[in-house]
Amino acid sequence: MEYGTIRIKLDELLKVSGLSKNMLSHRAEMQRTQINNYCKNQITRLDIDVLARLCTVLNCEIGDLLEFIPPEKIEK
Repeated sequence: MEYGTIRIKLDELLKVSGLSKNMLSHRAEMQRTQINNYCKNQITRLDIDVLARLCTVLNCEIGDLLEFIPPEKIEK
């Protein structure tokens, strides 16, 4: 059974916000490599503390940051 996936939209939010990855790294107290992994959707386990920091710094809702993609819409 396929369940779909979660897409992290941090890269898009960064472009809209005008913040650089370095500035986000500083404000959200995250390592630059961690931000890159979120931007590239290379995260296997979401950390709610990190998500809260990202939403706070980017002034967004969790739905702005995460998107559920149903199994039938996943590109193979």
